[in-house]
Amino acid sequence: MAGFFSGNPTNDLPTVDQVDMNRYAGLWYEIARLPNSFEKGLECVTANYILKANGKIGVLNKGYSAKKEAFKTAKGKAWLPDDNYPGRLKVSFFWPFAGDYYIISLDKDYTYALVGDPSRKYLWVLSRAKELNDVTYSELMETARVHGFEIDKMIRIQHKCN
Repeated sequence: MAGFFSGNPTNDLPTVDQVDMNRYAGLWYEIARLPNSFEKGLECVTANYILKANGKIGVLNKGYSAKKEAFKTAKGKAWLPDDNYPGRLKVSFFWPFAGDYYIISLDKDYTYALVGDPSRKYLWVLSRAKELNDVTYSELMETARVHGFEIDKMIRIQHKCN
């Protein structure tokens, strides 16, 4: 569920220079993530971004809990706080709290993305497909490692749910 909350950044985190939100919008599959409390035990996780007329972005995250034998959903909103940094969004699931959503890497065809936050506590690999090839995944992990993320803690997400 690519939405999160972070404290003050300890180190700057570079982001992409351009994001076409019309192309970024739509369904993304979570391929891998750093462990976090709000996604614990979830598989088949997706994030759907919907552009709204007011310029905001609707967020619908969904993941399957085998323990509860049900899907868990979270609705939120995202926005671009500073046009000078198009890869740095804010996401809120519980107003007035908002977290950083930094697009660290984005495929030119918008088929995969690496998203994290400046605290380095949260990191996601997202893809338009349920699977991502190993070469691309390894390249994204190297990018994350270089930027200070603990990639050895990444959890690969399964997408074989009912």
